[in-house]
Amino acid sequence: MFDLTLSEEQLFIQKLARDWAQKEILPTINEADAKAEFNPGILKQMAGLGLLGLSIPERYGGSGNDYISLGMACEELEFVDTSLRVILSVHVGLNSLTLLAWGTEEQKQQFLVPQAKGEKTATFALTEPGAGTDAVAIQTRARRDGADYVLSGEKMWISLADFADQFIVFAWTDPDKQAKRDHSGMSCFVLERGMKGLTTGTIHGKLGVRAGNTGSISMDDVRVPARNLLGREGEGFTIAMFAIDQGRYTVAAGATGLIHACLDASVEYSSTRHTFGKPLAAHQLVKEMLAQMATEYDVSRLLWLRAGWLKNQGLRNTRETSMAKYYACDASERAASNAVQIHGAYGFSNEYNVERFFRNSKGAQIYEGTREIHKLIQADYALGTRQDKPTRCTLPKPEA
Repeated sequence: MFDLTLSEEQLFIQKLARDWAQKEILPTINEADAKAEFNPGILKQMAGLGLLGLSIPERYGGSGNDYISLGMACEELEFVDTSLRVILSVHVGLNSLTLLAWGTEEQKQQFLVPQAKGEKTATFALTEPGAGTDAVAIQTRARRDGADYVLSGEKMWISLADFADQFIVFAWTDPDKQAKRDHSGMSCFVLERGMKGLTTGTIHGKLGVRAGNTGSISMDDVRVPARNLLGREGEGFTIAMFAIDQGRYTVAAGATGLIHACLDASVEYSSTRHTFGKPLAAHQLVKEMLAQMATEYDVSRLLWLRAGWLKNQGLRNTRETSMAKYYACDASERAASNAVQIHGAYGFSNEYNVERFFRNSKGAQIYEGTREIHKLIQADYALGTRQDKPTRCTLPKPEA
């Protein structure tokens, strides 16, 4: 039975993330956002709190929490700033959980354990200059050469690109299948910083998430040991879709936190600001915007909690996670837009946090599948033209 009651463990993680973000990050986040500077010290702090090992079993260096705890942390972190949630999305959601589900025992010991302990930072590299939602349009290739694979290509819009030590990267290993857009010719690899031919660069001039690092990855004949192949040759696309399910889940939970932040800021401002002889909150149309935020916050939370519950049961949740991501991200943009509207001219300046919330909200409608692709996914499920096949696309149940 789907139980909404949070356990003591889940409440502890919620409070841990909330208290840290509000005490350590909130006082300086506007300055970091204005300067578009990422503070790598945040990674050490999150590692010290065990946040980088959330939902990873203790035997692999993690804290052993369930997947709802991960969602709770994402919601609380994005309540302060999206850049904090992004760290969990790429390090835990997209990378570490993928290693947990798909890695060999040797790979888990080599790559997952140091990530869960926070000794290594990790990210995920699928998107390219000419390939985003259309994953089979990637051009990166990997050719076998003795005991190694040799990778060449470019990746773009990669969070933590300049600070990650380990990268999950996707490339074509079968040129003939690439020409036919047959995704069974795509494979997945773990790359490490320091490999000859691997370089990264920072992307400047972003609309939002300015306090986070986003960059590019260039691979010029990077030699990767065959033991770094994740899964088997030809399983790359399936692994990518599995990883994106986990990433979408963290994005949905984070967007819910952004709605909450917009609601709190709007309630506070509209209760103290007076217009036409009464508080702004007394005006009917302002109440309407507040009501919409409050309702969409609850709906978004219910949707990601349902997806998290399914993950905890070891059940496939692609449809539910897609719906949560689609709804919560659209709702967060509406909430941020209304929050700016409620703040009026002040909302148009960075004197109030809602200006930053508005800029940050847009990215979530694009990454991890655009809102348009999620509309198509949900329509296909409704029409019965899309069905989930039995695959390894489920997470292992959290250990007791």
